[in-house]
Amino acid sequence: MSRRSMISRRDLLKLSACGAFGASMSRWLPVLANEIGASPDRRRSVILLWMTGGPPQTDTFDMKPGHENGGQFKPIDTSVPGIQICEHLPRVAKLMQHCAPIRSMSTKEGDHTRATYLLRTGNLPQGPIDYPTLGSLFSKELGQEDSDLPNFVAVAPYTQFSPAAYGPGFLGPKFAPLIVGDPNRVGTNSNGANYDQSLAVKNLSLPQGINLERADARLSLLGDLESDFASHRPGLNADSHQSAYAAAVRMMRSEAVKAFHLEGEDAKLRDAYGRNQFGQACLLARRLVERGVPFVEVSLNGVNNNQAFAWDTHAQNFNSVKSLLEVLDPAWATLMSDLKDRGLLDSTLIVWMGEFGRTPKINQQTGRDHFPNAWSTVLCGGGIKGGQVVGKTSSDGMKVDDRPVSVQDLFATMCKAVGLDSMKQNVSNVGRPIRLAEPTAKPIAEILG
Repeated sequence: MSRRSMISRRDLLKLSACGAFGASMSRWLPVLANEIGASPDRRRSVILLWMTGGPPQTDTFDMKPGHENGGQFKPIDTSVPGIQICEHLPRVAKLMQHCAPIRSMSTKEGDHTRATYLLRTGNLPQGPIDYPTLGSLFSKELGQEDSDLPNFVAVAPYTQFSPAAYGPGFLGPKFAPLIVGDPNRVGTNSNGANYDQSLAVKNLSLPQGINLERADARLSLLGDLESDFASHRPGLNADSHQSAYAAAVRMMRSEAVKAFHLEGEDAKLRDAYGRNQFGQACLLARRLVERGVPFVEVSLNGVNNNQAFAWDTHAQNFNSVKSLLEVLDPAWATLMSDLKDRGLLDSTLIVWMGEFGRTPKINQQTGRDHFPNAWSTVLCGGGIKGGQVVGKTSSDGMKVDDRPVSVQDLFATMCKAVGLDSMKQNVSNVGRPIRLAEPTAKPIAEILG
């Protein structure tokens, strides 16, 4: 490594304050950013782009041109020769070298409730075991207890399909997400909607008329009451309640909370992400990851005041999907580029998925129905060797012809990508040890960096 790339952040700040760099500063920033991002000390993060309702693989990443199941959209070339995706994802197409579409996902669950639970926890509902959502699972392993920001943030999750699939399960309330945003607010900014306010964290300021001294007195009293309660009724609930309050107070009084203030970002960058809730939520995800949050989930629930489960396109599939892709494409592509520019893409795994795919065969309402047999997810960024496709479906898209991938295979791959041992165990609420991924799971070795 050259002497130039060894400059420390502290030295950079000193030199900058003295005006030593002047106009040459722009040449140093990318070097510093890439050094920080590539550092072995840089903690891994995950951003989940959750597509509520199940996106159609044949209209996104597994096109079937020339077949009647192919539909109205055309494929386009990407930055990787031989890989084509939908024409309505032109910006993502230019960054395909960072992405690995998995075209051979195969499950058996075509019901929203069960499929959502399966994809988000890695398991089907099984009696008394309350499995944690993957954000809770991963943030527990990647997070820090003394962090000023939550280790798991979920933006506008639409939980109605399967409420149990969005909670911390047997890991307990300590690993529940901080939820921001309204899942029913799906329109664009054309009517002047203020998404800064929508994505802000509520109740971070002291109540009107309450100064810091008085707030401290109240917190001290609360602490005494909770300690007394916990001494007589020890257990997970009491401990979780105390830790939740402590974390909330720590965040309220930290400079890190400014991560939620999007107004400080450059207007052109905000435009590039898209002036809508999903686009601005992806920008928020970058800001949170930049500040060390290990897991951020962003849901795309709809556009143009459509229903809050917009990918569930049983009718008028192509009109709806085109509108959704026009929101997804700039947000996702800008997220990847923004992370890369800041030296963070190599340490941030991005996962794009829903609960299943949609039928290759188009129904009488020009829609596509639920289809778990053969569908697509996409992994990109940290820990992934992009620029390659995993698996293959038949010419009509009805079945997997090569390299079927199960949900547990996907979980094991994600674990490996962020440096986790998928065989690590947590003890469930019934005393049974549960691994991060089942021993039978097979990580997709060819795409792991």
